Amino acid sequence: MDSPVLTTVALTGFSVAFFHAAIPTHWLPFVLTARARGWSRSRTLAVTALAGAGHVLVTTLLGLAIAWLGFQLDEKIGAAFPWIAGGLLWAIGGFYLWRHWTGQGICHHHPPGSHHHADEHCADEKDHSHWEEELKDTPIVSTGAGEWAAISGLFVMLTLSPCEGFLPVYLSAAHFGWFGFWVLSAILAIAAIAAMLLFTWLALLGFEKIEVKSFERYEAALLGGSFFVLGALVVLIER
Repeated sequence: MDSPVLTTVALTGFSVAFFHAAIPTHWLPFVLTARARGWSRSRTLAVTALAGAGHVLVTTLLGLAIAWLGFQLDEKIGAAFPWIAGGLLWAIGGFYLWRHWTGQGICHHHPPGSHHHADEHCADEKDHSHWEEELKDTPIVSTGAGEWAAISGLFVMLTLSPCEGFLPVYLSAAHFGWFGFWVLSAILAIAAIAAMLLFTWLALLGFEKIEVKSFERYEAALLGGSFFVLGALVVLIER
């Protein structure tokens, strides 16, 4: 049963990482910066891949801590671990569903130097795009700042905002040891960077009205449902 379960966990992880990276916060800043600075497509995609690598690296390091904790708990509490891990995943899933039902969605990062206030309603992003306004006066877009200021700003923006939705997926694969951890880490890297490059490239080609707002609008609901499924799988692994 292990192989089908790991495959299901891996597919769920791929979906979580891909759709998380498909929301505009992960590619629109690169498109806007490229247009303001006159970057070529190849340069824009290279910067996107660089920032995506930082995003994945930090998420993987956090996942390493979660996986290690899962291994330790699995050794110490044995048969009780699947129920505890499953319960945690259900609790996280319930939290995301609650955020969706209350219209709060998921709060995402904002560019360094922007004037977004943390106390603004997070759901505001799901219906309106403020990126043009937020990026306008930052070193990322400002032509008065150097190229490295723009590149480092984009890198920091993504790197310091890991894919929090993927972290519980690491816990669901604790039963598979380090093999499961590396499989999920590879899936995270492929899915996240591929999505960022794909949507950046499409936007650069002129597909201005890519309908990805629904990803952002329903991201919390999708994550909530995914974690309920993963929680059930973790319990079924023991049985």
